[in-house]
Amino acid sequence: MNKILKSYFYWTYPRGNFHYDVMVTLILLFIFITPRLWDYGDKPARAAGPPHPIQVIGDGAHGLIVSLEESDVKIPQGATDSQVKKALREAIEPVTGDAVSVEHWDTRKDAQGNLVWRVWAHR
Repeated sequence: MNKILKSYFYWTYPRGNFHYDVMVTLILLFIFITPRLWDYGDKPARAAGPPHPIQVIGDGAHGLIVSLEESDVKIPQGATDSQVKKALREAIEPVTGDAVSVEHWDTRKDAQGNLVWRVWAHR
């Protein structure tokens, strides 16, 4: 029994052998069953972002400047700065990822008169 366990550990059986097939089967079972038993911390795929492109440029340091249209951001009427910051972070996450913090923001009008948010963020 000790010899068999040692042979399994060092993978000494040739391909096509019964013990080789057992080892491969155990590995495949591990690969396909463990995601259902353990939480590996990965997240499900995100929903698709906005239907139009979001502009992201570097700010020259390690930050990003993200331009969003008004329709991309869901901000309640009379929101506080922290609520605005949270809404902007949620709006840019599909593009920048989770590990981003919003530093500051401003609003401008584009050539068509639509409101555009400019968000400065760091990873």
